[in-house]
Amino acid sequence: MVEDRFAAWQALGIPAEDEAAPTGPVPLRVLVAGVGNLLRADDAFGVVVAHRLMAMDLPAGVKVVETGIGGIALVQELQEGYDAMVIIDAVDRGRPPGHVMLIELEIPHVDDMEWGERYDFLADVHLATPTRALIMSKSLGVLPDKLLMVGCQPVDAETPGIPMSPEVTAACDVAVREVLRHLAELTGAPTEP
Repeated sequence: MVEDRFAAWQALGIPAEDEAAPTGPVPLRVLVAGVGNLLRADDAFGVVVAHRLMAMDLPAGVKVVETGIGGIALVQELQEGYDAMVIIDAVDRGRPPGHVMLIELEIPHVDDMEWGERYDFLADVHLATPTRALIMSKSLGVLPDKLLMVGCQPVDAETPGIPMSPEVTAACDVAVREVLRHLAELTGAPTEP
């Protein structure tokens, strides 16, 4: 009698022969994250591009989020599990204003940091910049291996209360096209222009 009860439990984990197994490849899970602050001039770049992408029909498995300046929101989203990630942000690399860059990021692991550097990093998670959020995600084991940043050289990403510069506003269209091109390469699915 006891064996019969265990047999019933074991049977729960065995699929019935008539159940159809999923067919076809599982779509690649890709997170597209727009980072920035709408209230600080060109720092709005990542958020604006993310909002444009959210309005588009993207391939299965692609999720677009806008994390604002809250890096912890990015860490929390990555805990859902993704195969690849595209970050969109205004970044100062000394290029002409409005220049769109594809940047392959190399994120250090917190275990590879010196003690003082690790202490500074861990001292205040409220200051979770995108870089800190990515380092934290890597240390948690949730950062995808495929990682790309679509960055734009700002004119002014600091002054509050002013709109994006004309150069960065124009760069948003270029950034959308670059993200779509990259998503098509990653997923093998066409994206709308």
